[in-house]
Amino acid sequence: MPSVQIVVTIEDKLLRQVDRWVASGEYPNRSRVVHEGLVSLREKRARGRRLLGELSSLDPEEERGLAEEASRDEVHRTAR
Repeated sequence: MPSVQIVVTIEDKLLRQVDRWVASGEYPNRSRVVHEGLVSLREKRARGRRLLGELSSLDPEEERGLAEEASRDEVHRTAR
């Protein structure tokens, strides 16, 4: 995918951390640090959206019943 050059303003402390990662060889350059950070953020948000979608499809009453059943089973196991 083609890249586009942009200008980014960040805190001095964060830039020093980025420069340490580049100096240690963890990343080849500042651009790669920013790129990978943004890709990671995009993936994290996508996972969050998927999780919210899955949670919205759950039936609270059914889940409560399953939790109560599991709790009763645990009490019976530990009482033996």
